[in-house]
Amino acid sequence: MSTAAAPAPAPAATGGIPGFAVVPGAQVAAALHGREREIVDVVAQAYRMHGEGRTSNPPSYFLRFPDKPNSRIIALPASVGGDVGVDGIKWVSSFPDNVAEGRPRASAVLILNDHATGYPFACLEASIINAVRTSASAALAADRLTAGRTRPRRVGFFGVGLIARYLHTYLSGTGWEFDEVGVFDLNPESAAGFRGYLDRHDPTTAVTVHEDAGSLIRSSDLVVFATVAGEPHVHDPAWFDHHPLVLHVSLRDLAPEIVLDATNVVDDVDHCLRANTSLHLAEQQVGHRDFVDGTLDDVMAGRLTPPEGRTVVFSPFGLGILDLAVGKAVYDEIAHAGNLQEIDGFFHEMQRYGTGPERR
Repeated sequence: MSTAAAPAPAPAATGGIPGFAVVPGAQVAAALHGREREIVDVVAQAYRMHGEGRTSNPPSYFLRFPDKPNSRIIALPASVGGDVGVDGIKWVSSFPDNVAEGRPRASAVLILNDHATGYPFACLEASIINAVRTSASAALAADRLTAGRTRPRRVGFFGVGLIARYLHTYLSGTGWEFDEVGVFDLNPESAAGFRGYLDRHDPTTAVTVHEDAGSLIRSSDLVVFATVAGEPHVHDPAWFDHHPLVLHVSLRDLAPEIVLDATNVVDDVDHCLRANTSLHLAEQQVGHRDFVDGTLDDVMAGRLTPPEGRTVVFSPFGLGILDLAVGKAVYDEIAHAGNLQEIDGFFHEMQRYGTGPERR
């Protein structure tokens, strides 16, 4: 479909309190299918509103576990004004050990709150929304950061899980075409699985599975990092001598010396320079933020044009406003189709002092 559904009100209920709907993953996937260009526009509008100060996006909150140091659950509260007009929170977990057990690494739910009453009116399965908003953001950045230039024809994916698959889908769905696709992952089974996906998606494009990270980066003009790395593992600036465009989606792959040698574009400066991201480590090393050239909104508004002949790194922290914007678009699509699964009587205590015995 090519046009977005008009914003839908929260489901009606008695007493002016919104109803409550549950949106399972199958409905989310169906509502997003084939809408890559439209969802990129939704994300772009959210970034513009953020740049204009019409959003609220507090810091994310990380729940960590002493017995599972590589795992975490993150709360992303946010509010989006304008035509979106919704508040809410995403609760997303990352448990990398799931992969070895045949389960997806990440799971998530998204709660949408009515801006007028504060009442939640929907709970959506959000691992798909998380992957889509991340991929739409990266595809938007790739498009705007190459505007007026020849688009890269050689792409390399460093880390090839669910996010990499969605990101490839969003690049393809917004007009990107590649002569070569490179793949590198520490897990050979993951690399083979992603190659199988690529061969099914476009059997005419050459696919190379690289045995080492350096060869992947050197042979790619567009490099996508989508790993679960907790600290930098790419340290050689010489790998970037050909000045690729880098979509640093996983945020912690690049050593500070690579960050400091690049043009750096972020989605939000304060968010990206925290939680020991590569940019945060670079800030700690040099004691300032001057190496951050601007935001994606600056690029879209024409306030920043990255120079040629220099590696450009886009580092998106992943703002909760994007989850809300995409989640609301999903909700609106399903609501207008009349397919919401509402929970009758979800809100029960509706009398401030109870009903009490009848007077006679």
